[in-house]
Amino acid sequence: MQHRKLATIEDVAAIAGVSIATVSRAINEPSKVADETRRKVIEAVARTGYTTNAMARSLRMRRSNMILILAPDVGDPNFSNILVGLETEASKRGHGVLIGNTQNDATRETDYLRFISSNQADGLILFTGHLPYGFGNGSGEARLPPMVAVNEPVSNSDVPFVSVDNFEGARVATEYLISQGHRRIAFIGHSTSKAVNMLREQGYRAALEGQGIMVDPSLILDGDGTTESGRQATEHMFVRDVLPTAFFCVNDATALGVIIALNARRYDLPRQFSVMGFDDISFASFVTPSLTTMKQPRIKIGEEAMDLLLALLEGKPPRHKEVLLRAELIVRNSVNRVGPID
Repeated sequence: MQHRKLATIEDVAAIAGVSIATVSRAINEPSKVADETRRKVIEAVARTGYTTNAMARSLRMRRSNMILILAPDVGDPNFSNILVGLETEASKRGHGVLIGNTQNDATRETDYLRFISSNQADGLILFTGHLPYGFGNGSGEARLPPMVAVNEPVSNSDVPFVSVDNFEGARVATEYLISQGHRRIAFIGHSTSKAVNMLREQGYRAALEGQGIMVDPSLILDGDGTTESGRQATEHMFVRDVLPTAFFCVNDATALGVIIALNARRYDLPRQFSVMGFDDISFASFVTPSLTTMKQPRIKIGEEAMDLLLALLEGKPPRHKEVLLRAELIVRNSVNRVGPID
């Protein structure tokens, strides 16, 4: 049986691109090392799993004051502004953040957790929608610090959760379309696995039912939240000749795909079809027509999540297990009034 070679201080120095003396100072006297250098050393320690008695002693005396963020896709248009909120709140409280872009890869996620096992991060912010891989298999569970989930709740767990109120936001969006005379409203983004999609579809259904409008299953199409899924769903509707007067899309990227498909068929928007998005990401105001959508309070989500996590680190019980923030209706030019208004 082969045993993995224990990492040495030389390994850490080589990966960090610094001297052995600098590694030693970063571990034992971090206040004497520049923040960027200390960050490089921390990352190298996490990658190698290097530990020393001196590190253990120092960490018994103080925290690392670092928070590890695990995200499946740092390119997600919602992530950057939530990160601003997370970093702002952390900085105000004397903490920094480390970002782990997991790319939905279990191995990458496990690698990033070395920040935890080497005591280089105090808490976890999870965008992944699940507990870290390996959680619950013996000793791994004990090493995990306090956690807060953002956007995607962690099912079957007590992990506190912060998000926009997806159900309520979708209900408001659909009610707005109804108020503009629409009765045949398509929902693009059906999913049996994505919690956000399911909540937004539930809000859509609740708004229709609340106004006495029968839900038409032929107007509910699958979508994974990408622009291409919006385009394909629209084309599918034309092939089946089942057309709505308005499209409510699970997010703005999907709405862009719908607009692309309708423009390609030379429809006059919004006169012939209305399109509603959700999220209010950066391009929403620049497409033609500019997109009516629901704005997520992304910075506030980040601030609330970090505030909740830092309270947990101080040993305080969470004020709420679930924090849902209201989305704001942003009316632009992609929704048109149709027919008589009841």
